[in-house]
Amino acid sequence: MIIRSLKLRNFRNYENAYLEFSDGMNLIAGENAQGKTNLLESLVYLSLTRSHRISNDRRLIRENEMFAGIQCVIEDGSEKRIESIIHPQGKTLLIDKVPVKKSSEFIGQLNVVLFAPDDLYIFNDQPRERRRVMNQEITKISRQYLSSLNQYQVLLRQRNAYLKQDKKDMTYMDVMDENMAAAEEVIVLFRKEFADMINEFMPEIYRQLSMDDIDVRIRYKCCMDSYDSLKQGLVEMHQASREKDIDHRMTESGIHREDLIFEIGGKDLTMTASQGQKRMAMLAFKLALLKYVEKKTGKRPVLLLDDVLSELDSSRQRRLLEMVQGPFQCLITATEVPDYMKNRNHREFRIENGTVAQISGGGK
Repeated sequence: MIIRSLKLRNFRNYENAYLEFSDGMNLIAGENAQGKTNLLESLVYLSLTRSHRISNDRRLIRENEMFAGIQCVIEDGSEKRIESIIHPQGKTLLIDKVPVKKSSEFIGQLNVVLFAPDDLYIFNDQPRERRRVMNQEITKISRQYLSSLNQYQVLLRQRNAYLKQDKKDMTYMDVMDENMAAAEEVIVLFRKEFADMINEFMPEIYRQLSMDDIDVRIRYKCCMDSYDSLKQGLVEMHQASREKDIDHRMTESGIHREDLIFEIGGKDLTMTASQGQKRMAMLAFKLALLKYVEKKTGKRPVLLLDDVLSELDSSRQRRLLEMVQGPFQCLITATEVPDYMKNRNHREFRIENGTVAQISGGGK
């Protein structure tokens, strides 16, 4: 998958902007607060139909304007134009100028993997943030997962509302638990596969990046101890928890309580790793995501690196860029161009207060 061009209209601090990208490395340079991260945010928005930074889409519309537009031409076997128009009533999604009714039909048309400095907060965040990461990455490659996740969330809200009622029909709750377990079974299997596949790549990527011979991986903390007879086990889990659920008026067990644990040397990374090790672990996780998407879909996603170079020493910068420059299209933001990149074949843009200038053009 290659992003050929990006066009912005009234998005964040951009009035009008148009960029044509190289197949390989693209460097977006500029001082802080000029709009570099906003540009990457627009691509994440097209990938997920939402921002990774805020929940209120209206804040994406440039001040004193009525709408914002993001348009992207991608090459994915054939050329395709995807677009989102953000307005006060919501958003309109289009593929090749044809409106799309469901977000699920749009998500994953563009698949990007973003590394940003704020990603490191995930280690100390609540489990729901790590579940969110799992959900968004699996959702981009599987409509079945998205459908099951949406179904489960509806059922969970209904069950919690029913638990707050004074009178309860146990037969009706049996039906609810069966339906929840059916959705959960799909979700659990996808999440297990996700963790297993990430761990095929993450440990070795970490070693190559950090030159540190220590095992770094993720562990899927499932709501079930065993995957045998999974659906029946999930039903029994809900039934065993029912009395406590009724007392607390809330569903205490289920996939909405799961977690994704990052480990280094077999121990919780949050408790034992240095800040540098955490940074390398997150980078290794993001690069493993590229491999995961490619293995699952046969297509290579686009890597977005937001201000990552300033946090790495020169040797790690080189190793990172050597790992991604060949197989993946990459967009990197930076305040300054590192000296050793000045002679590399890449396309370079300069951002100043929402205005884009292409100052060099390596590659196709």
